[in-house]
Amino acid sequence: MSFIFSTHPLHPAARSMLEATGDLRVASAPDPETLLREGRGAGIVVVRAPIPPAFFEDAPALRAAIRHGAGLDMVPMDAATRAGVLVANVPGANASTVAEHVFLVTLALLRRFRLMDRELRQNGWAAGRAQSDTAVDLAGRTIGIVGMGNVGKAIFKIAKFGFGLEVVATSRSPENVPDGVRFLAIDELVATADIVVLCCPLTPETTGLLNAGRIGRMKPAAILVNVSRGPVIDDPALIEALRDGRIGGAALDVFATQPLPLDHPYFGFDNVIVTPHLAGLTEESMIRMGTGAASEALRVIRGGLPVNLRNPEVVEHYRRRFPA
Repeated sequence: MSFIFSTHPLHPAARSMLEATGDLRVASAPDPETLLREGRGAGIVVVRAPIPPAFFEDAPALRAAIRHGAGLDMVPMDAATRAGVLVANVPGANASTVAEHVFLVTLALLRRFRLMDRELRQNGWAAGRAQSDTAVDLAGRTIGIVGMGNVGKAIFKIAKFGFGLEVVATSRSPENVPDGVRFLAIDELVATADIVVLCCPLTPETTGLLNAGRIGRMKPAAILVNVSRGPVIDDPALIEALRDGRIGGAALDVFATQPLPLDHPYFGFDNVIVTPHLAGLTEESMIRMGTGAASEALRVIRGGLPVNLRNPEVVEHYRRRFPA
């Protein structure tokens, strides 16, 4: 078996699983050029960074690309499928972690945590305490969830049964919306919700989903939380709304350009929380994602198919490349 290649370091538990089976190599950097150079000849690639389509060209040993997490936008599916490469992911492994992050940043915005902390440190007790004058409760509000996959369902459970919120949602699969959620079309959802949470996959249909028109329909005090992917939001439209005070605030974990440049306008707003794409990252979630990805890799190495195979149409081609 050729070597196992990972775009990033893995949790020690996952690393041990893979090293017990074969030669595990970790990229020295996650940029496309390095991945292409250092990943040449790999049999399995564990994906935590965008993989260039060329990675799948002239790759006779490559059996599978396994996503360390759920989102498949980092894997060029067409290129992988054309090459006869299996694609798998680990859905739901960090869903609860992402959901916890959503409520961390939502409460921080509603209770004006950034301003309170800064005023307390810089100007003293009374200045910090004064921020409570315009802080608001989470209870009694309506949360709108865009996307009802594993993350959306985890957010729903906390919202409904933890905080007693009214929950509305939209999804490309309305049948996935659980009992206790009111289904709304996206335009009605953004106009109804006090908190709009984006947790949908990035697809051609969701790119630019939160455009100027939909941001303009949001309530003036509403907040927007994005744990989906950056391109789901029209950044210039959101920045304009923030500058004009037409939206209550935003908590953004993902961006069209990552890392986010330090001179980006988002850093200039007191009512914007910026985090570096870590909503789904904790020690526990890294164990779940890492060992989940390693388990899928081991299945492939032993001649099986991944449990979470995402391009089943490739199997016939794959079996021709690697007869059982």
